[in-house]
Amino acid sequence: MNSNDIYGVRANGNAHGDVFTSPEIVRYMLDIVGYKASYNLSQVIVLEPSCGEGAFIIEIVRRLRDSASRYHFDFKDAFYRCVFAYDIDATKINKCKKELFALGIEPSEKNFKVADFLSSEVPMADLVIGNPPYVRYENIPESKRKLFKNIFTTFHYRSDLYVLFYEKTLRCLKANGKHCLICANRWYKNEYGKKLRNFVAQNYRLESIINLERANAFQEKVLAYPAITLISKQSRASTLSYAEVKSVQELKKMSFSTRPVPKNDDWSCIFSKAVVNENLYTIEELGFRIGIGVATGADHVFISKDLPKLVEKELLLPALNAKNLTGNQLQWNGEFLLNPYAENGELINLSKFPRVEKYLKSFKEKLSNRHIVKKNNAKWYKTIDKINPQLIKKSKILLPDISGNRFVFLDEGNYYPLHNLYYITGNTLRDQKILSAFLMSDAIRTQIASITNNMNGGFPRWQSQHLRKLRIPNIKEMGESIANRLLQSYDQKKLDSINEIVNYAYKDLILTRKGKGYSGEQTSLNFI
Repeated sequence: MNSNDIYGVRANGNAHGDVFTSPEIVRYMLDIVGYKASYNLSQVIVLEPSCGEGAFIIEIVRRLRDSASRYHFDFKDAFYRCVFAYDIDATKINKCKKELFALGIEPSEKNFKVADFLSSEVPMADLVIGNPPYVRYENIPESKRKLFKNIFTTFHYRSDLYVLFYEKTLRCLKANGKHCLICANRWYKNEYGKKLRNFVAQNYRLESIINLERANAFQEKVLAYPAITLISKQSRASTLSYAEVKSVQELKKMSFSTRPVPKNDDWSCIFSKAVVNENLYTIEELGFRIGIGVATGADHVFISKDLPKLVEKELLLPALNAKNLTGNQLQWNGEFLLNPYAENGELINLSKFPRVEKYLKSFKEKLSNRHIVKKNNAKWYKTIDKINPQLIKKSKILLPDISGNRFVFLDEGNYYPLHNLYYITGNTLRDQKILSAFLMSDAIRTQIASITNNMNGGFPRWQSQHLRKLRIPNIKEMGESIANRLLQSYDQKKLDSINEIVNYAYKDLILTRKGKGYSGEQTSLNFI
């Protein structure tokens, strides 16, 4: 069996999941779990769930051999009793075996298995170590997804395959055992890692995290966002060790900081540098409302520049998507959204709109085959989300899911947001401008980075689940002087000035106030 046959091939020709670990990382990981030749390793049962061509196993065998020489135990006997490796790809395991032959070892079918680890019976282990395969949800065959959802409690949302390797290997861990994997760090913050985070927090001891996102940890250059996570099956502690490195060479001299251990699926306490203060509020606590643009389920039908020539214009709404907010400019591209709903929220009677009726019926077969309408064929022309025409008239902050802009845009009531835009409504236009300025600041960027994963290039993800966790000062209590300075800086797109004023609001105004409003009127702004 070849992994290409199951999960497909990446653009560079390698299989999905095949990203091999550098030797420096392998040695470091074995060191931190205590698998050293200077110790007696004769009874330590080691499990490698996805051995590939043997980056970990070969070093494990070298250390076991040297330990046997030092402590005078039978090297081969210890190997056959204690070292177990799996891989779905026979070609890779055979390459690994050739390397082991040179070390005087001939693996057997008992401890070196060509098998799908996730579907196999595996031994309990004192040490689990390795680099599980990275396979995105969409590359997992449908038959495998159904199987895994019945087996694994952490298979959640659009989970990557490595999440399942985490769950299964953690369940194989003996009391006081060590679990050390190098893997993508996306599960620390993404929705699909939610159940795995809670599983770890509730059942294991999270000892350390080493973020290698900016380091080249693999034998090829890949965009993998790696991190080393050390977990043990011991009683939970209140703190863990955290470090970030820019290169593999820094591992030997890096310094750790102490971070709180999360108690549930919210791990933002590990990554956040923000000061928690009772005088900081969520966006919604201040009266704003967070939403996401409309999903139609058939954008090619409901969204187009050509719609004014094809249907009744009273059913059209000027629409914005994320592409319209680039280069720190808001530029409408002329697209309209077709609204098939009446003011009462029910679908329109098509017979009253002959042009729309003719237009939609030309797509009836495709529209009827959508999952959203299969239970009620009479509503074959509905959209996934209902459309509320009143939204277009409201002023709103617009936030693309992934944005390379530093400027946060405001629509004063001209456009309808589409599904790749999040929006914030509520309060006055002036309040929305002040909030927009806060969202542009480094203080908020730091918070959002602790809550969600930045994409390549350091761009934040403005998703509603993350926006709801942000904490800001009560902008309604800002005095006229400081508020006006912030508004002026926003209108002029002066990021340095925005950062200075926002820092003042957080540090000098909020963290020192004692239940009083703040004005900034009598204090000169000596910005840092």
